[in-house]
Amino acid sequence: MIRQIIYKTLPVVFILSSLLGCKTLQRPIKTENKVVPLTYGSSQDSTTVARMNWKEYFSDANLVALIDSALKRNQELNITLQEIEILRNEVRTRRGEYLPFVDVRAGAGVEKEGRYTRHGSVDENGEIMPGKRFPDPLPNYEMGVFASWEVDVWKKLRNSKKAAALRYLAGREGRNFLVTNLIGEIANSYYELMALDNQLDIIVKNIAIQTNALQIVRQQKEAAKLTQLAVNRFEAQLLNTTNLQYEIRQKIVETENELSFLTGSFPNGIPRSSIQFNDITLDSLRVGIPSQLLANRADIRQAELELSAARLDIKAARANFFPSVRIEGGVGFQAFNASYLLNPESMLFRMAGDLVAPLVNRNAIIAQYNSATARQVQAVYDYERTILNAYVDVVNQLSSVQNFAKSYEAKSREVDILMQSVVISNSLFRSARADYLEVLLTQREALESKMELVEIKRRQMNSKVNIYRALGGGWN
Repeated sequence: MIRQIIYKTLPVVFILSSLLGCKTLQRPIKTENKVVPLTYGSSQDSTTVARMNWKEYFSDANLVALIDSALKRNQELNITLQEIEILRNEVRTRRGEYLPFVDVRAGAGVEKEGRYTRHGSVDENGEIMPGKRFPDPLPNYEMGVFASWEVDVWKKLRNSKKAAALRYLAGREGRNFLVTNLIGEIANSYYELMALDNQLDIIVKNIAIQTNALQIVRQQKEAAKLTQLAVNRFEAQLLNTTNLQYEIRQKIVETENELSFLTGSFPNGIPRSSIQFNDITLDSLRVGIPSQLLANRADIRQAELELSAARLDIKAARANFFPSVRIEGGVGFQAFNASYLLNPESMLFRMAGDLVAPLVNRNAIIAQYNSATARQVQAVYDYERTILNAYVDVVNQLSSVQNFAKSYEAKSREVDILMQSVVISNSLFRSARADYLEVLLTQREALESKMELVEIKRRQMNSKVNIYRALGGGWN
């Protein structure tokens, strides 16, 4: 009677659970906006330097060697590779969840039932065979193959596995984005090191010039043509310039050590050809069109894969509202005596099926579904933000390339004029037609302008690096 009631009730529970589940699933799924501007200004050329391999984009052999070393030995990159391996194993775990679990089992035990229980009274009054009672306590030997399988009717497990696979792919894109940034960071530090070398060279040459000027002023003071004030002013400027070199030398040490750290090695000097720094020319950079960012930028592809995984999470969470079906079975041998274990009459066969439907405790399932939906909306905003950030990044760096090229040209003319002024002021000073303050001021302005010219060149080279990174180059 009870069994008949259960059989009649199960379909009702199944239908009610399905209806309640459908009633809950009314939340609209937010879609992402992929629309980007058609061009970066007036250019409509679809050719982009992002497709170039980094070994072609950076022609300096020393820089190429540094980047190659970093891609093999950088600790952060290697940590990321292990995180990707963890994601790969998560995919294997999810794949195994919707396959049957099969176990080989063997065991032995002993059981003593109470006399005044149903099983105890049966054992007491029953016989295994005529004239032979059940052993007390009752041994039990068992061996066989047993399986259990959750039938993935609503694709909950398969969607979870697909979501894990997408996150694994997103992890690989995250590694590619890290490679892009690592290459950019090494290139920027390398050019900064070259700029510092050139600034140090400028300071050393100015120290020599100012030392010679100080000797001339002292001679003129001894000849009573100048006062001690002039000597003090020249000497103070020399000391100021001398002090600048120590700051530059410290920056060189720190930059070298930073490059060593990025390449995963202890500091041991960084090979470079700094003497050619100011002669480096920038070829015209092809940036392509904004829509290419969706394919070239690894962070955009990563955000897109994360968004797809979040949508599958919603489907998996939705499946929790519906009944789950689980099948268990086994075949083997069981006996109270080991000598009877392989007897055909000791064979056992077990098959069972469970239908479990959420009916009362639905708050936790609803909360999981709402959380999955919120994470999907969050992933949409993150995807749109990543696209917007990429476009703004390219526009900023493209403007930087153009403006620093013009700035370098203007500053170069300023340096030429000031260097001519230094020669003129020294000549006038020797012939007593210019005050020593004019000489000091001209020398200071010339030094500052040459230092600024090197700094502008460094920023110009950074623009070359950053536009390549912003367009998504470096990882391929």
